[in-house]
Amino acid sequence: MLYINKAPERVFLNRKNMSFTQYLKDTKAEMKHVNWPTRSEAVNYTLLVIIISFVVAGLLAIFDAGFQLALAKLITR
Repeated sequence: MLYINKAPERVFLNRKNMSFTQYLKDTKAEMKHVNWPTRSEAVNYTLLVIIISFVVAGLLAIFDAGFQLALAKLITR
């Protein structure tokens, strides 16, 4: 027999008629569990994302130029 373990659902997700104020209280309580990055971590991650974005943009530009050249040679034959 196969048993599947399901992740426990949050209590506030099961309520049918939750008030807006209760939703805000539950959200505030959940936000206390978030592991926020330090300022230096946030700056480092931001720089990493910017650098990777430029690298990917450069690679896409190289591939685009290559495909344009290949297509131009196919058309001019």
